Amino acid sequence: MNMRTMILAGALLAMPFTGFTADATQPGAGPQGPRHAVCKDDPAKCRQERQAQREKMCAENPERCKEMKAKMEERRAQCQADPAKCQQERKAQREKMCAENPERCKEAKAKMEERRAQCQADPAKCREERKAQREKMCAENPERCKEAKARMEERRAHCKADPSKCRPQSPAAPAAQPRT
Repeated sequence: MNMRTMILAGALLAMPFTGFTADATQPGAGPQGPRHAVCKDDPAKCRQERQAQREKMCAENPERCKEMKAKMEERRAQCQADPAKCQQERKAQREKMCAENPERCKEAKAKMEERRAQCQADPAKCREERKAQREKMCAENPERCKEAKARMEERRAHCKADPSKCRPQSPAAPAAQPRT
């Protein structure tokens, strides 16, 4: 997956899914309502609020929370088993979102292009930021980190065995690793 796709996917995954179908006439419910403006200005605050809402929901209804976690794990397993299918589904979801809200899609694409330009201008800074994000993710979720490391080792072995199926290393970025 190339960097552009990863950034767009990350941006789409970070968005609350209820925003796509909510009635925009309700305050804070629609993707362009007051909540969107606040989240655009302070995304960390929005992530914390969503986390608090999930924790509250899990405290109030632990059975539903367990069901949701089980569904997420099942979905993760399905995507590991058939990543191409999940990639197609995410692409269809992005296209649907862009058709429903082209302005938000343009914003996401512009943000992605801006980030790409920043990373081309200062690749070392971007590598450090990604490294910090990985370390944070690993500290928060060591099991997921262990799975990601195992997949990366598997990918490295695959590329070593058959380099023709992997993207060649760029001489400008020797620290970059092959991507799937």
